[in-house]
Amino acid sequence: MSRIARSCSPVLRRRYPLENAFGRARRLTRSICLGLLLASAAATQVTSETRGAPHGTCTNPLLEEPISAVPQPPVADPNKLALGERLFSDPRLSSSGRLACSSCHDIRANGADSSKMDAAHDEPTSRFNTLTIFNASLNFRLNWEGNFRTLADQVEAALETSTNLNTSVDEVVRKLNADQQSVALFRAAYGRNPDRDSLVDALVTFEQSLVTPGSRFDSWLGGNLAALSDKELEGYRLFKSLGCAYCHQGANVGGNLMQRQGIFRQLVPGKLAVVRVPSLRNVAVTPPYFHDGSIPTLEEAIRKMATAQLDRSVSDQQVDALAAFLRTLTGTYRGVPISEVRP
Repeated sequence: MSRIARSCSPVLRRRYPLENAFGRARRLTRSICLGLLLASAAATQVTSETRGAPHGTCTNPLLEEPISAVPQPPVADPNKLALGERLFSDPRLSSSGRLACSSCHDIRANGADSSKMDAAHDEPTSRFNTLTIFNASLNFRLNWEGNFRTLADQVEAALETSTNLNTSVDEVVRKLNADQQSVALFRAAYGRNPDRDSLVDALVTFEQSLVTPGSRFDSWLGGNLAALSDKELEGYRLFKSLGCAYCHQGANVGGNLMQRQGIFRQLVPGKLAVVRVPSLRNVAVTPPYFHDGSIPTLEEAIRKMATAQLDRSVSDQQVDALAAFLRTLTGTYRGVPISEVRP
């Protein structure tokens, strides 16, 4: 069995120590980069051949990309969806009555906030920079540590952990049952009074709706070949040829595997050696970057990622092109472009 197959297969990886896979990271990364370079060259040729084609057409069926478009939100019961949205901003979901889910996840802007580290409940700060809630339902696991497999599990944990809302599902259900308006809303949506299952399901239903289709890059993927400029297309070519697409691919441009941080050089200080690869959807409007929130700008994050994860030195021109491409990944929520939260 080849070394690459052994280290990349999720099933076989469990049969070999993770550190051995990381020990082969340099060889693996260079092999992947070479493969992506060849694939990118072919894709670039195809792109140049089809650049002048009418919008909505693709004259070459070989144009296949490692990134797919963000899907539309799933169809949901309107009563459950409205109830979930209401609960998302309800401070009764915290023990103090001061915090809500929306306190750290501002859906009017980027789905997170502008803080390096969010204020935790009754503690100075949390351990991690808050990830955006947008497109969270498209991730294979949740949180930087990848310690939750479902939105339902994450919702319950957010309610009950001391660094989040610091309450309990039972306590929230008690508060909701004491409010006649909340009882009426739950009966309309679920046919019964508030309980654990309906509380969690309402929040999950709303979070599943928080997807952001409509980016310019998705328009390009759909056949609008004029949606991207030459500079943005060059950035995308670099994104593939340098090896960025090895970890950042799929509909969420990431969020679908765990990876060591700091393969070749230190990326983020601390003991969290392996993190869930973050999504790059809306990345241009979700600073600061990395799980400690230590990097304030997209360009600086690109440079650090190139050296620490890929052992690459990138020029200013390459950084500008990569940043230009990443800005095309900004989507829309309810028809409005996602925007950066200002301090």
